[in-house]
Amino acid sequence: MSNRELFRVEQLPVFQNMMFSTKQEALDCTKGDVVLVQDATTGLVSNAAFDAELLVYGADYQNEQACSTVFKQHLNDVSAIIKRHFHAKTLIEVGCGKGHFLEHLRQLGYSIQGIDPAYEGASNDIVKAPFEKGLGLSADGIVLRHVLEHIQNPVDFLADIARANGEKGTIYIEVPCFDWICHHRAWFDVFYEHVNYFRLADFEHMFSTLLDSGYLFGGQYLYVVADLATLCSPLASQSDAVNFPENFLADVQRYATRFGMHGTRGGGQRTIWGGASKGVIFSLYMKRAGAEIDFVIDINPAKQGKFLGASGLRVSAPEEALPELRTGSEIFVMNSNYLNEVITQSGNRFNYLTVDQHEL
Repeated sequence: MSNRELFRVEQLPVFQNMMFSTKQEALDCTKGDVVLVQDATTGLVSNAAFDAELLVYGADYQNEQACSTVFKQHLNDVSAIIKRHFHAKTLIEVGCGKGHFLEHLRQLGYSIQGIDPAYEGASNDIVKAPFEKGLGLSADGIVLRHVLEHIQNPVDFLADIARANGEKGTIYIEVPCFDWICHHRAWFDVFYEHVNYFRLADFEHMFSTLLDSGYLFGGQYLYVVADLATLCSPLASQSDAVNFPENFLADVQRYATRFGMHGTRGGGQRTIWGGASKGVIFSLYMKRAGAEIDFVIDINPAKQGKFLGASGLRVSAPEEALPELRTGSEIFVMNSNYLNEVITQSGNRFNYLTVDQHEL
């Protein structure tokens, strides 16, 4: 039985969260193809065209979402899970990013170390490097949030973590939910940077003992808490076949047409709210479909004034862009989780559409 191709798209930016200082740098950013396939043996879904050498993480990589009160609530939800399983235990966060969640856990009283090559701070408890088993880090628990989707051989990576930790301990894993992506036809959630796309069933095959599992952030993320010692090579059955939608890109042209109908010709500006992952890919698809975008708004100061990869669009702060928008203009909100927050921040003066809810 051969691997099954699910989806392909050419020339996406290899980083959806890398910010660029000039429009030309953004347009010229490194790009790569995505060919999603389901492995016939393991059942895992990955990008068969992925080349890890194209990805070099650094300080210009900005994926911090903690500026949002909505996302802060999500982190509180994660903290509650951590408390249930790791209370009074030592922790290591592998892939801790800028260290925000690590510091959040530290303030809650946890003894925690971190590791990430994109870390910018000066904490002696965070190693600025990629994870590798020779570092000698070990703890009662491992926190692995939004890392495993970036790793080309995820089971091998988990095995390295288990060996580095003495084949013991508990691991918390959080990743985007591929079932949610398929159900919502979320083409703006397929990234080059994400080489893997996981379902809960995949982790049920990877670990013989799952202590906890569920969904977070409106179902967009899934999590598991597993016994590291029970990691095994997944074996798929016919019932594990991904039900990938045939009309996955159906909304692209409909949104592009909507931009044309209600853009400057209709008296309003064409605006998207969210210059992170979804916004980067949404903007690129709109550009390829011939739709012009006037503003990209994001509340993260690290993104403001910078440019999005591949589309070359500039990111504005709300206070810069909103005065330029006429009342009644449409704002395309990239993530429905933030809709109420966006409405409040923009004074409820506009028409709001959430792209992941297919509001056309």
